[in-house]
Amino acid sequence: MILGIGTDLTNIERIQGTLDRFGDRFKNRVFTQVEQRKAEARKDVAGTYAKRWAAKEACSKALGTGLAMGISWKDMAVTNMRSGQPVMAVTGWAAERLAQMTPAGHTAVIHCTLTDDHPWAQAFVVIEARPTEGGAT
Repeated sequence: MILGIGTDLTNIERIQGTLDRFGDRFKNRVFTQVEQRKAEARKDVAGTYAKRWAAKEACSKALGTGLAMGISWKDMAVTNMRSGQPVMAVTGWAAERLAQMTPAGHTAVIHCTLTDDHPWAQAFVVIEARPTEGGAT
């Protein structure tokens, strides 16, 4: 069962401008240390930040909140599996919201995909509820 779907299209040059203007202040407000290490190790630093920004926006939409209901940017974090596949993890208020929207007898799974084609970065997030063993079907 699908609980939420979110998408976001972000301009990489806009993120580059924000990085140029606010630097560490912006990075530390929005991105976890893991996300920052990943971006700073990449050739396309701004593109990597833009994809993660888009993923956070898309996740907040899939949670049905946008960023207006108390979710912190760092409550949503993108990491990568060894294969490179992006993984969205939620903590804090985002995790509380996810728990509220997940039906009893189900486990929430967040699917995340990222792409970029300069000057655009895009993310899709789909939140799925899977029945737990012995739970509802």
